[in-house]
Amino acid sequence: MTKKKSFSKKNEKIKKLSEHYVEILKIIGENPYREGLLKTPERMAKALHFLTQGYEKEGDEIIKSAIFHREDYQQMVVVKDMELYSLCEHHILPFFGRVHVAYIPNKKITGLSKIPRVVNVYARKLQVQERLTTEIKKCIHRTLNPLGVAVVIEARHLCMCMRGVENQNAVTVTSDFIGGFERKATREEFFDIIGKKFNL
Repeated sequence: MTKKKSFSKKNEKIKKLSEHYVEILKIIGENPYREGLLKTPERMAKALHFLTQGYEKEGDEIIKSAIFHREDYQQMVVVKDMELYSLCEHHILPFFGRVHVAYIPNKKITGLSKIPRVVNVYARKLQVQERLTTEIKKCIHRTLNPLGVAVVIEARHLCMCMRGVENQNAVTVTSDFIGGFERKATREEFFDIIGKKFNL
């Protein structure tokens, strides 16, 4: 798709979303035409478009754009403390936290910036934390064919904090492992690394 067509498609989406948000504001009892809300439907539309842009991208293509072959390094590569922002598919409320990813190369490595980019692709969809954890793992395993992959996510869910149980302090932790990380010693080394504070 050309940049011009992509821009036109984006504008059409934002226009349609804005129209729906006008109606939503009316339904909840607001006046979308008062001064403070005149631009709110468009702002909401742009925000939702940004937060769901993962539907327009492919995690595999991101990794494949920077694969380096014939590397002899076979120790753990860890990218930790990556920021995470996503939308819970049950209430369309944010959940946010940190992601830790590790893989053990098997003759191939990827550019380090590609790991957080892959996290963002899967996070910027309507999600549940459990599926997000597994999708990140599967993408790295599928594209790099490493000796092992580990993913841990720690997150707070506003659907728990703001409504329902209204518990502000709960943190949800999910993990998924494959290959070498199924061994207890390797997994413990990974947890030790992500738990440490490094003086950089």
